Amino acid sequence: MNATIGKRAGIIVTFFLIVMLVLVMGSHNAMSMSNEDCLECHGDEDLTREADDSSVYVNAQVLAKSVHGEQDCVSCHQDADTEDEHPPELKRVDCSECHDDIGAVYEKSIHGKARSRGDALAPYCSSCHGTHDILPPDNPKSPVYVTNIPLTCGRCHREGSPMTKTHEDIDQHNVLKNFSMSMHGKGLLKSGLIVAAVCTSCHTSHNVRPHTDPESTTNPKNVAKTCMHCHANIENTHRKVIRKSLWEKEPHKIPSCIECHQPHEQSKIGYQGKLSDAYCLKCHSNPNLVMPDEEGGVKSLYVDTDEYDEFRGTLHKKNKIACVKCHSNMDSARDPVCKGSGPVDCSACHPEQSDVYAKSIHGKLLAELDPNAPGCTDCHGKHNNMSKANPDSPINPINIPNLCGACHRDGKKAAVRIKGGERKIVATYSMSIHGKGLVKSGLLVSATCASCHTGHSILPPSDAQSTVNRNHVSDTCESCHYGVARKIQQSIHNPPFGADTSRFPICSDCHSAHGAARVSEAAFRKQQANECAKCHQEQVETYRESYHGKASMLAGGERAAQCSDCHGSHTILAATDPDSTLAGPNAVKTCRKCHPGANLSFTTYRTHATHGDKKRNPDMYYAFWSMTSLLLGTFSLFGLHTLLWIPRSFKERMKMIRKAREQRK
Repeated sequence: MNATIGKRAGIIVTFFLIVMLVLVMGSHNAMSMSNEDCLECHGDEDLTREADDSSVYVNAQVLAKSVHGEQDCVSCHQDADTEDEHPPELKRVDCSECHDDIGAVYEKSIHGKARSRGDALAPYCSSCHGTHDILPPDNPKSPVYVTNIPLTCGRCHREGSPMTKTHEDIDQHNVLKNFSMSMHGKGLLKSGLIVAAVCTSCHTSHNVRPHTDPESTTNPKNVAKTCMHCHANIENTHRKVIRKSLWEKEPHKIPSCIECHQPHEQSKIGYQGKLSDAYCLKCHSNPNLVMPDEEGGVKSLYVDTDEYDEFRGTLHKKNKIACVKCHSNMDSARDPVCKGSGPVDCSACHPEQSDVYAKSIHGKLLAELDPNAPGCTDCHGKHNNMSKANPDSPINPINIPNLCGACHRDGKKAAVRIKGGERKIVATYSMSIHGKGLVKSGLLVSATCASCHTGHSILPPSDAQSTVNRNHVSDTCESCHYGVARKIQQSIHNPPFGADTSRFPICSDCHSAHGAARVSEAAFRKQQANECAKCHQEQVETYRESYHGKASMLAGGERAAQCSDCHGSHTILAATDPDSTLAGPNAVKTCRKCHPGANLSFTTYRTHATHGDKKRNPDMYYAFWSMTSLLLGTFSLFGLHTLLWIPRSFKERMKMIRKAREQRK
């Protein structure tokens, strides 16, 4: 009996305690701050901190769509959960309270340690994930989505950022730029391959450590394992292409990938191994080293060591490109190892340029095995390749005309195969304003062959993709003459959308392609009417009937008014356009350039009026024919009178002669 009563009492006490606990929890929840309470203030877009005037606005819609959308604000900002107003400065959110495992990893990382020692540039969780707009990693809009990772990391690690300027202990430079040009970067950014490696693929997301740390995924001892997350079959693949002695000396041990593939600059490169430059030069420094060529002669394989040393500042040497990185088809089974290795394939490191070149006229000729087709080394050189910024480089702007002229000068291999079209291209260019600006004045901004035809994508004008195709010439010229292009777009010569562009002039129609002259030169001015006559034949004929036109055909005629003096050059507008140089008050200004005393009455002079146009100039037409008829009638009448008078005059003359004779008798 007592046991039963005690049991029932225990149950009642337990029930009472549970009810009290529920009431306490309920009262706590009733007192806690809700999201609506927070957004009453933080939903105001103008709300700022008093300390630094920075915004503390929270977009409710963005927050609702984030991964924390269903969480209470006070779950993270716990010190804001007060009955009264929260403190002006809240503590930084501690994400490890929910993400304790990730927090522990982060604390041991280089970022976590930097934060612990008070580094102001050390990233927090919000630096990468955001604050109130955190999205899951598989959301393309998330800053930690795979395609956004390079930009997220690049905010701190790009060259020139505050972090790279102050942390001199980081030995990698231009990280973001190099990654974007690597195979991984191109695969991600250009091809959209989300399986391509990004920063977190190698460095991990939270456990980022310096490569000197034995626990780092980028430590030389761990790199192969890291790379094998994607390149799973590394060892079997590399057995086929890397010298066997490497694997025989260290069986079951894969070499560190970065021994061959530079960090952040992964590309199609060869492995140097034991084949150092000195190894190659043991043979190739011999001036007598030759091999048979295709024509039955011999080809020198000598590499001038003086030249090699002289050009240690070239692009390849600056980037520590060894001989075997270019001459990659080496085989230790051959003696010598380079026997039958074939020509260098530049596309291994320069795939974009090679793809463009293959589609060009030069590339197509090379594919057809044309002996005159230029390859990479014909323009860039072999062992002495230099940056185009180097004045000694054959592709420096100052040297481009001579470089292209080696094939395109009259009588050379490229010039003789051109059927029709322009002749003496190099000579014409050298006398043009572009050529004189480059060669005589040394202006490197002057247009060269490559400026118009490009360096690698050289195509004939008939090709629709060519930069010198009729439809693209204006765009090509615009790359230098931007201001002029803007003027033309406002002129009557700019074709309307959908119009037949062949009916409208392009730059080379007026200025010629290779012989563009200074517009103030006498030769250009005297030829101007001929250029305009290509489209405006009738107007030019009437111009030549005018005083200006007749004066222009005399010696010193370049000083007479030409088409552009009245109509303008690139801003030509219809005469009815208020902004035209021939409209109203503008016409007075135009005439006053040569005739200072010109007034509005002066401009009524009809420059293109001709007596041959009855419809447009009936007064001149009838006046001309009236005066012509009068003149012809007068000459006809008196001509007939003269003709009739001649025999009479002769008769009277004879009569006077006879009379004179009779008087002498």
